[in-house]
Amino acid sequence: MIDLALAQHRPDAVRVPHRAWTVAAATCLALLAAATAAGVPNVLILPLGREFGWDVATLSAAAAVRLAAFGVAGLLASPLTNLVGLRRVALVGLAMAAAGLVDSLTMTQAWHLMLLWGVLVGAGAGLVSLVLGTTVAARWFAARRGLVIGLFGAAATAGQLATLPLLAAVTDAHGWRACLLVPCALLALGALAVHALVPEWPEDVGLRPYGAREVGTGTRTVVPRSGQGSLREIAGSGPFWVLAGSFVVCGATTAGLVQVHLVPFCADLGVGPVPAAGLLAGMGLLSFVGSTAAGWLSDRFAPGWLLFWFYGLRGLSLVCLPFTDLSFVGLSLFATLYGLDWVATVPPTARLLLDRLGRERAPTTLGLVFAGHQLGAAAAAYGAGVSRIGLESYLPSFLAAGSLCLLAACVLPVACGGNPDGPEAQAAP
Repeated sequence: MIDLALAQHRPDAVRVPHRAWTVAAATCLALLAAATAAGVPNVLILPLGREFGWDVATLSAAAAVRLAAFGVAGLLASPLTNLVGLRRVALVGLAMAAAGLVDSLTMTQAWHLMLLWGVLVGAGAGLVSLVLGTTVAARWFAARRGLVIGLFGAAATAGQLATLPLLAAVTDAHGWRACLLVPCALLALGALAVHALVPEWPEDVGLRPYGAREVGTGTRTVVPRSGQGSLREIAGSGPFWVLAGSFVVCGATTAGLVQVHLVPFCADLGVGPVPAAGLLAGMGLLSFVGSTAAGWLSDRFAPGWLLFWFYGLRGLSLVCLPFTDLSFVGLSLFATLYGLDWVATVPPTARLLLDRLGRERAPTTLGLVFAGHQLGAAAAAYGAGVSRIGLESYLPSFLAAGSLCLLAACVLPVACGGNPDGPEAQAAP
């Protein structure tokens, strides 16, 4: 009896976590690093303007180039991953972002800013984006995909927002060039993690995806590595177009408007750059909670109706903002609501694509959808800057963005609220 009890508590009887979670952790670090590199310019708008004499329109144009390059690179990430491998694409993206930041130490002209922080940093970060994260989730997870994608979204947003107070404090104390040391260090750590901990496929190390059903002892789940599906099949999907349109709105109202212009918007109201960066950081921390919760909910409830609530609450917060007192307290309340909703749209959108288009086509489809996200962000980043100069106010931009969110909220439940009909419709959650 004693021998039996000891046998049940032997060390080799302890369950070891599936390697998929180690892969997910390394992917989170890479996403955090790439997002931090992409978010650095947002906190440096005012210092760059003071040193080089660039106006808001010039800096907004550079932000638009960066967001567009991010979207194009995200669109290419999925086919490149199939061609040369997930690990190589991630390492090249991290290296490009680091090169853009390091080379910018010697920039003197506006076109240098466009090329280095716009094209190099934007494209490098785009290769290591949620498209890559969705590929990891599709390859390594058969269960808990919504939760994992939520964690990836939270890591990406935390990199863009939660690190901003540190970056702003370093900039105030030592100048904007010293600030670049932080993202460069994170990029190096992310590259090491990807190189050491991320195999291409679970089958390459003798594993099944996490949560995959056992089909027999020694049976290996074969995953077709070239089945990305044709663009014609993707284009023939009605939900694809609805989700692509909604993600254009998502990008315009987050990365394009709030992320790029909240600091100068607060400056117009007399709020300094460090407190304004603190608001963005608070959004980043709250987005971790919101994105993770959205992932958990996406595994349990209809994603279309989740998107209705997420876009609806975002739209209401944007529309109501101009009618508050616009004090720091009012802005903090807005930041709290907006932070919880910032990345909440990503897990249900990715879940819908995975369910309706399958494990193999979903990363390519998300690349297309995410390209729309970044194009919407680029348009909003530039348009809000032009609006600020022409109308001397950001408030019309906030009202227009809120209206677009409310429109998306009305359309999504009707177009995507039904039962999934794709090849993974009956897969276990």
